[in-house]
Amino acid sequence: MSHPLNILERYWKFTSFRPQQEPIINAVIEGEDTFALLPTGGGKSLCFQIPALAKEGICVVISPLVALMKDQVKALNDKGIKAMALTSGISYNELDTLLDNCIYGNYKFLYLSPERLQQELVQDRIRQMPVNLIAVDEAHCISQWGNDFRPAYKNIRLLRQLQPSVNVIALTASARWNIIKDITEELDFIQPKIFKQSFYRSNLAYMVFHENDKYYRIEIILKKYKASSIIYVRNRKLTIDLSTFLNSKNISATFYHGGLSNDEKDTNMSKWLNNQTQVMVATNAFGMGIDKPDVKTVIHINLPESLESYFQEAGRAGRDGNKAFAILLKNNSDEVLVKNQFLKILPSVEFVKQVYRKLSSYFQISYGEGPYSIHDFNFNDFCKTYKFPSVLTYNTLLLLDRNSIISLSKQFKNNVTVQFIISSASLFNYLETHQNLVLIVKSMLRIYGGIFDHKTKINMDKVAEKASTSESDVIKTLQQLERDNIIDFQFSKTDAQITFIQPREDDKTINRIATVIEQQNQLKQEQVKAILDYTENNIVCKSIQLLKYFGEENIKSCGICSVCLETKKNTKTTNINSVKKCIIELLETKDFSSRDLVSNLDYSEKEIMDTLALLLEHNIISLTKTNTYKLSHL
Repeated sequence: MSHPLNILERYWKFTSFRPQQEPIINAVIEGEDTFALLPTGGGKSLCFQIPALAKEGICVVISPLVALMKDQVKALNDKGIKAMALTSGISYNELDTLLDNCIYGNYKFLYLSPERLQQELVQDRIRQMPVNLIAVDEAHCISQWGNDFRPAYKNIRLLRQLQPSVNVIALTASARWNIIKDITEELDFIQPKIFKQSFYRSNLAYMVFHENDKYYRIEIILKKYKASSIIYVRNRKLTIDLSTFLNSKNISATFYHGGLSNDEKDTNMSKWLNNQTQVMVATNAFGMGIDKPDVKTVIHINLPESLESYFQEAGRAGRDGNKAFAILLKNNSDEVLVKNQFLKILPSVEFVKQVYRKLSSYFQISYGEGPYSIHDFNFNDFCKTYKFPSVLTYNTLLLLDRNSIISLSKQFKNNVTVQFIISSASLFNYLETHQNLVLIVKSMLRIYGGIFDHKTKINMDKVAEKASTSESDVIKTLQQLERDNIIDFQFSKTDAQITFIQPREDDKTINRIATVIEQQNQLKQEQVKAILDYTENNIVCKSIQLLKYFGEENIKSCGICSVCLETKKNTKTTNINSVKKCIIELLETKDFSSRDLVSNLDYSEKEIMDTLALLLEHNIISLTKTNTYKLSHL
């Protein structure tokens, strides 16, 4: 077994661990069931990756975040460590081969979603694998009172039956004590070792400012602190609008949101990571897995949905240990906006039932049927057909997906069906005078044998590849053939694919998750209340407010947040008034030199000299020829 520090140095080129990492790693290596609560940027992944590398066998990692799984697998592979992720879109045969590779191919990490764990084939192969550790990332998803609760996480306990002698590590960046208790119970921990790093960041100043002109305040901040920054905004349009505004003010900025292509994301990210642009303006789709140490400011122009997400996003500032700022800008309209954005769009149990019934009807699924049937889905058409509000409906589909009623995969593609409606002889006569269409038509005929007999679904990528042309040329050809009455051509666009997981039982299906829906709605209401309380409380230190929310006690004021600075300012004003009063009282008795005043008054020399300068400026006192002070009116 290699020593953890040697592994750290060999693969990550670090010579020492971050706080809490080493005791966590040692507990895991010793076979203990371990819970690790580390703040964003605390290096959670190393807490299971290093123990897994220190021992023979493979580590099974459960994670709900496909993007993060892919990032971690790529990072491990780049280091020469064999790792794979079982994401969606893998055929049964491919899955079979990949799982065999895990057993016989000296793989060190297998990443999979909790839903993937439900497949019998996956369970059977995990039972055969030389598993050395089970890691549960984003473990708060296992608790019904955790952010982003996923019922499929409840079934992770199954891994303990498949590999009863293997210990488990659960990791999260944000969980309150009731959620920690939930996690350790759900994962059947025996005498768990719980490591909870304080979330206190001595170098991070949490600021909340009331600001009517938020763009102007952002401009002032970024010109004062000309270093790497992130600005979080509510929607995709704002990312573009604000980055355009900043560039017009000679502050270099780029933007990031979920709707960008991978190339656009990579280009914009690279510019920001390499400090070619100062500011990244982004939705909350940005930040997972990003570890840029020199971020000076993280600014929220809109209120976040919870203190959990705010703490994670704000925590991306100042990871290099230098002073940094987490700034939240608010105004009078924000309370209404945050309630509209996060509470009004929560679907009720009744609305979920309604959408589920209509979804089943939309795809003509009979009662008692439907499991694992796959359907291309046009979301806008569905909402239009049943006159459903789009945001509420989308959240309902996400909720059904999280609760394993359906699987919703967002994928934009074209659906094309074609049937030739003339004889083959007539077709070839037609092609003699339309030579420009020959290659594409012949390619279709060779790929799809029954295209004269019935409507046939066409894969345009495949046709384009066979004809050595582009997809747009294929579409133009099909449109011309339709105009010339050669084919029956149907063309539609889909923006998603839905797989029904459970048989259709209408209300009975939704009744099984009704309690979860109501609990999650209640949780959202509590979270919004907490973020509003945080922004409005200008009495208690901002750092104390955040840390108390996460269950920490006996915390001292940070001294650098917006509340602490305002308190210092007020204290300073109070002290000047007190000093002023005492100086005047003494000077009413006789003239005093500054040295005599310092020796007679219980204030610092600086406070006394500053106050004397102020009194002279306002002609309340004056200097005598002997350099003593006297009251001007005497």
